[in-house]
Amino acid sequence: MSARKTGYLFGTLPLHSVWVMVVTVVAAVALDGCASQKRETQKKDDASGYNTQLGIAYLGQGDVPLAKEKLDRALQENPDNPKVHSARAMLFDRMGETKLADSEYQIALHLAPDDPDVSNNYAVYLCQLGRADDGVRRFEAVARNALYRTPWVAYTNAGVCLRRAKRNADAAKNFKQALKLRPNFSEAVYQLADLQFGEGDLADARAQVDTYLGAFEETPDLLLLGVRIAHAQNDRVAVLLYSRKLRLDFPSSAQTKALADLEHNPG
Repeated sequence: MSARKTGYLFGTLPLHSVWVMVVTVVAAVALDGCASQKRETQKKDDASGYNTQLGIAYLGQGDVPLAKEKLDRALQENPDNPKVHSARAMLFDRMGETKLADSEYQIALHLAPDDPDVSNNYAVYLCQLGRADDGVRRFEAVARNALYRTPWVAYTNAGVCLRRAKRNADAAKNFKQALKLRPNFSEAVYQLADLQFGEGDLADARAQVDTYLGAFEETPDLLLLGVRIAHAQNDRVAVLLYSRKLRLDFPSSAQTKALADLEHNPG
């Protein structure tokens, strides 16, 4: 509650000085109470947001019980936080509780129908259920949302969804749209090049990888993909070059381990 919302106007005439004093004291008490309530509400909101972040982090690490504990606490602290419900939906999806996951997503969407992050998460969920058309429509709506700062992520997600549905031509269009908006988005480059590689279009796949590596920071995913493409092209020099960069720059990465496995089983 703010002073502006109270609508009080305090007079200055001596005749009303006692009344003014009483009103002033009451108003001050009321304002102090409102301020205290706002501080308490903000404290709970902050705690809810923090526990939501912790829950998502634990979920990412695979610690489902601890993730649930944090997200349950976040819900108690602020049941009207759409991000809590979105995170709980991801939790229940991980637990195989599809009905609970869908219910949580519906609550999140009801609380924040224009929140692009909530819609993006729901679209991922729809794609995982095999509802590609519904998921892609949501991803494209997210990409067009003026509040969403990374539309290239939404287009890339749409491409991944379409690729899983074996609609490669449509998937490629979305990856290319993402790269129009953000040429240095490595995930879109990787997805497009990997799609082209899978279809046997080695020249275009190699061009995607080399163009990115020549202009932007290297990633282990793209270096390993470069190895696989060069191997398919029987380009031993390129295989050695990509492999050397991967080992030197990302020695502890999962991709470097995969490289060792690939070298032992090149077929």
